[in-house]
Amino acid sequence: MNLVGSGVAVFLGSQRGTDPGYLQAASDLGRLLAEAGAAVVYGGAAIGCMGALADGALAAGGQVIGVMPTRLVEREIAHRGLSEHHEVATMHARKAKMFACSKAFVALPGGWGTLDELCEVVTWRQLGMHQWPIVLIDLGGYWKPLLEQLERAVGAGLMAPGVAQLVHVVDGAPACVGYLLGLAEPPPPAGSWG
Repeated sequence: MNLVGSGVAVFLGSQRGTDPGYLQAASDLGRLLAEAGAAVVYGGAAIGCMGALADGALAAGGQVIGVMPTRLVEREIAHRGLSEHHEVATMHARKAKMFACSKAFVALPGGWGTLDELCEVVTWRQLGMHQWPIVLIDLGGYWKPLLEQLERAVGAGLMAPGVAQLVHVVDGAPACVGYLLGLAEPPPPAGSWG
């Protein structure tokens, strides 16, 4: 996949986390995406893992697009050094804007917001609303319980086996960017959904 000029949405926490590896992975991902020519699209915060992602990309000369609801501008401390900053009214508007700017989706460790964003883009792909790649970076087994829950849902007959395979799981930022670069261009989404 040619990442030059393409937006890659990254879902991750605005907290630092207890493992310094979370901040390092976020910074590394930002740098590697910038070096590949991708625009980093994320939640717009200057703090925690979000800030590390943006700073890593900016330090490598990359384009960084932040999208943040007005209600979170002060709470998450909006990053003021971004290439573009979009202030939106709601979390729904944030996700829609991030989707509109992106041709791939990556999730690092995070909390409810990260899970919400990840689940939505996977659901949209399941429903045929897009064909863009989705990558889950499973640092130190952080996402293992979620992956086990997906297997449980398949085993319980509540989710088709192929749905769990819509997400490609890797163990770090280099593997994530390598995977994206190795992909053929996906077909455009079927139809327009707004």
